Amino acid sequence: MKTILSVALAFGVCGLAGAADKVDPVGTWKCEYQIGEMKRTSTLTVKKDGDKLAGTMAWPDQKETELKDLKLKDGTLTFSAVRKFMDNEITVEYTLTIDGDKLKGHGAADFGGMKQEFEIHATKEKKDK
Repeated sequence: MKTILSVALAFGVCGLAGAADKVDPVGTWKCEYQIGEMKRTSTLTVKKDGDKLAGTMAWPDQKETELKDLKLKDGTLTFSAVRKFMDNEITVEYTLTIDGDKLKGHGAADFGGMKQEFEIHATKEKKDK
């Protein structure tokens, strides 16, 4: 009985570990966030470039910018993107957790010597079949 229980437990743990490996960041994500009282949106696009990830981020008032240091580890996507705001360039660092076709996490940037963080949520666009 103990052997059967041990085998079942081992398969269960292995099954959960396998599920974590199936996190897929590749696709187009519609992001929503709020800074102060202003609701904002952006589009995150992640693709495979050989065995690495690459991507871009775009905002309604700014064309695409290349993502820097894009990494996926244990279901968490991290990267930075340069946001142009008025005549300034601000590097925003993102840490987002993937859960199926949803992302959630935060962005952080230095605004005039003050670090500001904001929550961000995203939904993956469905592929047309």
